[in-house]
Amino acid sequence: MLALGLLLVALLACLTTMVLTSVRQQRKFLGKLPPGPPPLPFIGNYLQLNTDQMYNSLMKISERYGPVFTVYLGHRRVVVLWGQEAVKEALVDQAEEFSGRGEQATYDWFFKGYGVAFSNGERAKQLRRFSITTLRNFGVGKRCIEERIQEEARFLIEALRDTDGAFIDPSFFLSRSVSNVISSIVFGDRFDYEDEEFLSLLSIMLRNFRFVSSSMGQLFEMFYPVIKHLPGPHHQALKELQTLEDFIAKKVEQSQRTLDPNCPQNFIDSFLIRMQEEEKNPNTEFCLKNLQLTALTLFFAGTETVSTTLRYGFLLLMKHPDVEAKIREEIDRVIGNNRQPQVEDRAKMPYTDAVIHEIQRFGNMIPLGLAHRVTKDTTFRDFLLPKGTEVFAVLGSVLRDPKFFSNPEDFNPQHFLTEKGQFKKSDAFVPFSIGKRYCFGEGLAKMELFLFLTNIMQNFRFKSPQSPQDIDVTPKYVGFATIPRNFTMSFLPH
Repeated sequence: MLALGLLLVALLACLTTMVLTSVRQQRKFLGKLPPGPPPLPFIGNYLQLNTDQMYNSLMKISERYGPVFTVYLGHRRVVVLWGQEAVKEALVDQAEEFSGRGEQATYDWFFKGYGVAFSNGERAKQLRRFSITTLRNFGVGKRCIEERIQEEARFLIEALRDTDGAFIDPSFFLSRSVSNVISSIVFGDRFDYEDEEFLSLLSIMLRNFRFVSSSMGQLFEMFYPVIKHLPGPHHQALKELQTLEDFIAKKVEQSQRTLDPNCPQNFIDSFLIRMQEEEKNPNTEFCLKNLQLTALTLFFAGTETVSTTLRYGFLLLMKHPDVEAKIREEIDRVIGNNRQPQVEDRAKMPYTDAVIHEIQRFGNMIPLGLAHRVTKDTTFRDFLLPKGTEVFAVLGSVLRDPKFFSNPEDFNPQHFLTEKGQFKKSDAFVPFSIGKRYCFGEGLAKMELFLFLTNIMQNFRFKSPQSPQDIDVTPKYVGFATIPRNFTMSFLPH
């Protein structure tokens, strides 16, 4: 008994020593992390973070602690990068180290590491490489996809004419058209504008985009391990994401029945062919789950981001009729009324190009960016980030960096124009992010924004039920995404 007692005492002493050593090592290591407000147990820096205004909360912290700081979102330790210099230094100069994907609670809960956007390591690399190549094979960046956008623009113009100048919410008019472009690539076909299933899917995507950007969505982001077990709107968000995946699964089954390995008709076909080619590879990433969740990512992201940007753009143009008038003058001079706008027109329309860039800059669509994660112990400036540390490279802080934009809080197309009125690029224009995890839909999105905007403005004048000075262009939500306020407008034919 005495021997057993001595053994237990020795074991306890050993464990205590190990724990104290571990704590000292952790403190020593954490001491090399960037500074930040001291966290409280469990809630972290919740008291310093307004879930209604996460971007503004982080901006206030950056004013005190500098462009690289640490915050705790509940249990989550996150290093935040603020401003163009810090973001570029991480995502471009140390691209490989910062190429991991961090958490996004709602989507992580659902995607579970599958699909192109929320995966890591070899899976992310292979799915990304395949997706970029396949989108190019189906015309992204080429003349054929431009023609597809122009065709969809004609359907949109017809639908807007049918409103007879009534005041309407433009949300679903825009999302139907934008979604049909990516749908033609992913599924090989477009949807009829009155298709009830299509309209239901668009509603789900808009609601989900709003949820992850809302105060409740940000609260879920911070306290996901606990809140996921409680009742609330997050369960509806998960259920609706499952509805989207079920729809994609149905489309995959249709492709499996009609697949011609020698002649893929869409993205899903191409993925299925790759699955067949690698069916004997036990480590393949080309499986049904990755297909369904990659297709879902393309469908969702290819719909909501561009359509929301266009919607915000219309609101800003009605707020600034002088800007709208200058675009119309450029359209009349360069394109006229006898033909549709073409992508090649953009080079001759510096003012319109500048306005579209300013809409994206001011709109700040994904303000915090998708979270990154360092792939190994990483030295960044004077700090040491342990492998796996989450990183927020805040895109909004780059798009509104006063070192690059004279009045970053104001909507002003001059931010992208020289004194002579020529288009001016900016290193701080990063709405699609930069580095190894940049949005590979960038080329398609730019083409859509230019062609849809110029087609609509070539055919219609805008009218708001409010006078310009009464139009509120402050966003409704600023969380995962920036969502403009609901509004109505009239499309009056020329």
